[in-house]
Amino acid sequence: MTEPTSPPSFGEEAYRPQIHYTAADTWINDPNGLVHAGGLYHLFFQNNPYGRDHANMSWGHAVSSDLIHWSDRPVAIPCDDQEQIFSGSVVVDEGNTSGFGGPGRPPLVAVYTSAYAEDSPHHGVQAQSLAYSLDGGDTWAKHDGNPVLDRNSRDFRDPKVFRYTGPAGSYWVMVAVEAVERKAVFYRSDDLLTWSHLSDFESKGKVGHIWECPDMFPLPVNGDPADVKWVLIINFNREEGQGGSAAVYFLGDFDGTTFSPASHGESADDGAADTEYEWLDFGRDYYASVSYNNAPEDRRILVGWMNNWDYARSLPTSPWRGAMALPREAALRARGGRLVLEQRVVPGLESSGPKQSLGLLDVPEGVRSLPLECGTEPCLIEATFDAGSATEFGLVFRQGGEEGTRLVYDVERGELTLDRRASGADLHPLFPSADRAPVGLVGDRLRLRIYLDAGSVEVFAQRGEVTFAEQIFPDPSSTGLSVYAAGGTAHLIGLTSTPLTPAPVVRERRPTHALGLSHR
Repeated sequence: MTEPTSPPSFGEEAYRPQIHYTAADTWINDPNGLVHAGGLYHLFFQNNPYGRDHANMSWGHAVSSDLIHWSDRPVAIPCDDQEQIFSGSVVVDEGNTSGFGGPGRPPLVAVYTSAYAEDSPHHGVQAQSLAYSLDGGDTWAKHDGNPVLDRNSRDFRDPKVFRYTGPAGSYWVMVAVEAVERKAVFYRSDDLLTWSHLSDFESKGKVGHIWECPDMFPLPVNGDPADVKWVLIINFNREEGQGGSAAVYFLGDFDGTTFSPASHGESADDGAADTEYEWLDFGRDYYASVSYNNAPEDRRILVGWMNNWDYARSLPTSPWRGAMALPREAALRARGGRLVLEQRVVPGLESSGPKQSLGLLDVPEGVRSLPLECGTEPCLIEATFDAGSATEFGLVFRQGGEEGTRLVYDVERGELTLDRRASGADLHPLFPSADRAPVGLVGDRLRLRIYLDAGSVEVFAQRGEVTFAEQIFPDPSSTGLSVYAAGGTAHLIGLTSTPLTPAPVVRERRPTHALGLSHR
């Protein structure tokens, strides 16, 4: 384990997000342990408490009452020389099934992956362990009987645990992965301490190269509690040069033992039809997406790491590295004879000034600058286009000179493309990309919601049926906004640009040399 050092001075924080969570001066990756407890949303995450490189994996911690304004908390579960603390989940053990709590004191229980060192008694395996908190998540104690689930595997990781109630009763279910085998494994427990195997799940096309960070949850179709489908999220990495990190989901049924996928969608790798999965996000920078346990009103809220392992170690940010995507609320809708997972940013982002608006505008062939800007401050762009006679149309934002990020709709192909190849800093050979998604027009119209922040863009098309999350690193002077058409004239039905109030993270970290952890 690397010893703590004083953080270097890196100067100005040009790309520090203002409406996304970042650590103050350290590395972060996967969101972990998402849980609502004590009136707060807890965000745990993979963290190197000692620097901005991927090392010393521990669980960092932040809290929020609204998923917008975050406050740092001390590192929750630090690593040591024998064990790094990989991804996992947190549950509220209301019935004190684990025995860690007491009367009127249900514990929070973290189920995480112990990534053991080669020279530890567990000789480099990955196994599942427990820690618990009796003070609402401020301090944590490891379970003396760790690990609680060991398959003698070097790639068994990322447990998501939830409470399941069905005909056979109520019990805890864990879904984890055998990462290299590209397999999700299901277990059950009555007390979080002793686990028995339920079933395994593998996709038809063996999607991806390495599976990680699974999640599974029920969603009602069109809000109908009598019509429920289960969503299984798999985050995966592809071989180098094939797109890097990504996330897909499977729709199906879960009977308390086995997940049975429905056949629909397209393959994420080989293009074969009648496979079982859909893309969760079509951008390059949405990974390790998992959902909140115990959210109020049974809301299903997702958070992803806004990064990609292809270039995550090369980001031009300092003194931090890594950010979380905006939290999204998911809903399952029946649209045109198929089920669609709609995603929208959680409410709560506030306007910092008046909206700039444009009404009906013809967009002839070429690029046309608009008399408004969305500069270095965070903003929301809402636009509706009618295809008209154009074969392509769209927007160019964060534009300046030859620099700009293009969002273009191809009418013939029915595809929306987010093209960041000229978006700004060229930080890595695998960073430039033009990412495509199938999107159908509704009455010849395309509706877009675009969230821009320092260093990022998140696109939600057609009520959130299709999303893109991408990092961009433009020059601060690139603030222009343009419309574009080719092959004919498109029509901009309306566009608004709304400045958003920054939500800086309240920093309350204690020095890393003070890290400590009790055991039981």
